[in-house]
Amino acid sequence: MTRSNNFCRASLLLFSCVVGFFFIPAKAALKNYQFDIQVKNVSRLCHSKPIVTVNGMFPGPTIYAREGDTLLVNVTNHAHYNMSIHWHGLKQYRNGWADGPAYITQCPIKTGNRYTYNMTITGQRGTLWWHAHIFWLRATVYGAIVILPKQGTAGFPFPQPYSETNLILGEWWNNNVEEVVKQGNKLGLPPNMSDAHTINGKLGPLFPCSEKRTFAMEVEQGKTYLLRIINAALNDELFFAIAGHNLTVQTNPSRYFMAARPFMDAPLSIDSKTATAILQYKGIPNSVLPVLSQLPALNDTAFALSYGAKLKSLNTAKYPANVPLKVDRQLFYTIGLGISQCSTCLNGTQLTASLNNITFVMPNIGLLQAHYFNTKGVFTTDNYTFQLDNYTGAPLTANLGTKPGTRLSKIAFNSTVELVLQDTNLLTVESHPFHLHGYNFFVVGTGVGNFDPKKDPAKFNLVDPPERNIVGVPTGGWAAIRFRADNPGVWFMHCHLELRTSWGLKTAFVVENGKGSEQSVLPPPADLPSC
Repeated sequence: MTRSNNFCRASLLLFSCVVGFFFIPAKAALKNYQFDIQVKNVSRLCHSKPIVTVNGMFPGPTIYAREGDTLLVNVTNHAHYNMSIHWHGLKQYRNGWADGPAYITQCPIKTGNRYTYNMTITGQRGTLWWHAHIFWLRATVYGAIVILPKQGTAGFPFPQPYSETNLILGEWWNNNVEEVVKQGNKLGLPPNMSDAHTINGKLGPLFPCSEKRTFAMEVEQGKTYLLRIINAALNDELFFAIAGHNLTVQTNPSRYFMAARPFMDAPLSIDSKTATAILQYKGIPNSVLPVLSQLPALNDTAFALSYGAKLKSLNTAKYPANVPLKVDRQLFYTIGLGISQCSTCLNGTQLTASLNNITFVMPNIGLLQAHYFNTKGVFTTDNYTFQLDNYTGAPLTANLGTKPGTRLSKIAFNSTVELVLQDTNLLTVESHPFHLHGYNFFVVGTGVGNFDPKKDPAKFNLVDPPERNIVGVPTGGWAAIRFRADNPGVWFMHCHLELRTSWGLKTAFVVENGKGSEQSVLPPPADLPSC
């Protein structure tokens, strides 16, 4: 889910003063970055283990660019795992070859090989991020993307801050993450939960052997600070707070804990431990004990829903909310868990997840390649629906088998799409953060219970709904999004909880070409990895 001052997958702002802008002529630039995929030993929780990194950094390097710039990121894989990198939130117009999800828009970069992601930033600014998009490697392979406004423009729609800091929230496993996943798959059960949460790769002083591994940010009273906060955790939605601050007003100088811990309002086991960092005012000695943060309760559904309902677009002349008012294509996807037979699992069964009761099967080649070259037999685009009398009533525990398949939805170029995502009580209800690649969309409505196609659309916000690339589907509820399909290609859509994605909670849209080359998928680059 997307959350602001206590809930996060977004940028947060502390402001108390105005700093003027200065202007120089606008000019797009070519930015080059080298990403070396390397294994490095890192110590956390009193012991050391090898992790996969970019350039030996955890978290990885921040990419800085301006709107209009072109990025060339050369990824060289020195690790013993295949690799691909996704540039989360970048629209990649007509250029799905640079989007990154393995076996969706590219084959992975094999050990000893390299691939250059060529990306032009068009019509975007703010805080995005990048991460590995194969296996569970994004547990340690991730970093921030900061997109500044074009030089010579008026900048962001808020006063210029004195300084800014990236805060990337994550998870930590003591054991090798891929081995943890293999063990879970062998049993047909969820893998072991993480052992801790992190802020900028560090756990904070509430964990053993972490006193010297705590992220600290020094600030001055009366100054404005921009916090770019990213939730890079694999399997948790997170509350975030700074003790003594509302994130919009000034407070007394001292030392304060910044804290993050999960939100979970379903009967599921999670890592509920709290990661901390320190916000320290200049001149305050380290001997002063930090003030503790007050986070919402682990299962505070009311807080999560009420905060999400407050998010709006600016919808001004400069920052319009171009919400599609007429809908060409309506889609309804149910979200469910299931149980499938598994001959290799110790219990003879395994947990699965599905959209419209279809558990997505990953192909052996990139779906974008199959679409571009018209390769037959890789995927189907048949429509499939799944209906229940009551999606969110009593738990359904019988007939939980799902249908495996690589089914995609074909969308006409430039058509307007409305998608309703409906949670179900197959085994249990739970919340799901869904991410759509290649697009932003407007979250026009959410609700608890069953979506009513006759009554609920009348309540949609078609004036200033939030524009996102992730939508939170509430536990036992629904969410409705709208977007214009003006970006041709194959675009992944999946739950951003890695466990559910690995169980099959994913699909993709095939957006057809429009008229002429300017509305068609670009040709694949010469160095596109082969399978």
